[in-house]
Amino acid sequence: MTQQIKYKRVLLKLSGESLMGSDSFGINHDTIVQTVGEIAEVVKMGVQVGIVVGGGNIFRGVSAQAGSMDRATADYMGMMATVMNALALKDAFETLGIKARVQSALSMQQIAETYARPKAIQYLEEGKVVIFAAGTGNPFFTTDTAAALRGAEMNCDVMLKATNVDGVYTADPKKDPAATRYETITFDEALNKNLKVMDATAFALCRERKLNIVVFGIAKEGSLKRVVTGENEGTLVHC
Repeated sequence: MTQQIKYKRVLLKLSGESLMGSDSFGINHDTIVQTVGEIAEVVKMGVQVGIVVGGGNIFRGVSAQAGSMDRATADYMGMMATVMNALALKDAFETLGIKARVQSALSMQQIAETYARPKAIQYLEEGKVVIFAAGTGNPFFTTDTAAALRGAEMNCDVMLKATNVDGVYTADPKKDPAATRYETITFDEALNKNLKVMDATAFALCRERKLNIVVFGIAKEGSLKRVVTGENEGTLVHC
């Protein structure tokens, strides 16, 4: 029996760190294969998937790596790191027979298409995975904000924020064993409780555009499939 899909078009936000696996730097082969395999499963179900990937596994503009470097320069370097991750994801998808396209907010025509909204929507409708690289193309904005922006531009049904924990908790579950996971929470409740779902700019944009967010653990086998079919997985942040 075919499973019912709750979300037809999604924007998946992947952190660069989620590609490291147990390594301290870079891209772990087994981890990227596992992650792409999870995404490929929902693509084959008919879900249209756009991805925004971070670059923290290689370089972050606000990290200690940047030191006293000019912030704008450091952020551009971080954008380049996201392009490297996007190319690695594309290659992994195509190894599995899933067609994928990389669109970059920075122009680099030899390796990626320049971001164009109509073309990206066309690719999604054709069943291709679209990987949005280089953030928003502007310094001082995070890839969370890029994900919120692309999710709104692509008219996505939901934004899926993949993290290393399986949802939003009342407190840090690594520090407080009594912390409990929210199944659902409103944007206003998350603000009032000062829960750090994502950065403030991204959160405000999702709230304004009524783009609900599901926070879930990407490393948990089958978690993405359970999210898109509407099962109790992760935390739904809604209007």
